[in-house]
Amino acid sequence: MPSPNSYDNHVFLNCPFDEEYQPLFDAAIFCIHDAGFVARCALEISDSSQNRLSKILQLISSCKYGIHDISRVTLDIGTALPRFNMPLELGIFLGCKAFGGRKHRAKCCLVLDSESYRYRASLSDIAGQDIEAHKNEVHELIRRIRGWLATASRRTTIPGGEAIRKRFGQFRSELSAICSELHKQAEELTFLEYQDIVAAWLQRNALRWTRPTTRRL
Repeated sequence: MPSPNSYDNHVFLNCPFDEEYQPLFDAAIFCIHDAGFVARCALEISDSSQNRLSKILQLISSCKYGIHDISRVTLDIGTALPRFNMPLELGIFLGCKAFGGRKHRAKCCLVLDSESYRYRASLSDIAGQDIEAHKNEVHELIRRIRGWLATASRRTTIPGGEAIRKRFGQFRSELSAICSELHKQAEELTFLEYQDIVAAWLQRNALRWTRPTTRRL
């Protein structure tokens, strides 16, 4: 398996950061790490001297894989305007794959939405992409991400979707106690703090594998 710090092991996570999406966001991070990868997203950088787009470009450049959830391309109640951050970052990722040279031509991405074909009403230019629907359900999100990572990476050590879902449920049941030991609140965790707790929990509850990590072609 590649080093946790390697380009081949990094997954750029492009998704909403709102409260309603939080359960899906938490599940996505857990699934990515339980599959043996490292989740990366804009929330990990807090350098005020660097603008947000520069952060996104830097992150995309450092990741072979990308997960892009466009389920929040809907009208904002307050502004009556759609939210375009996720499609923009998807476009940057696809542009990097097309024009970024040999290394970046190997990039691979998963595009998610809440419902099948919903994107056609506002983002018809990606109709050629295979869009996966998670139905705003944690178990569906985990199943989609797990299946895609296994196919895209060809790794045979990735646990099944149901196994990851059950482990995520166990982790969630223990999270409050873990946070209490750290004198923190689960709802106040930053992206990096949550990621560190996930990684530590998975290390303590590691699955044992003896098969090769990659299929032979």
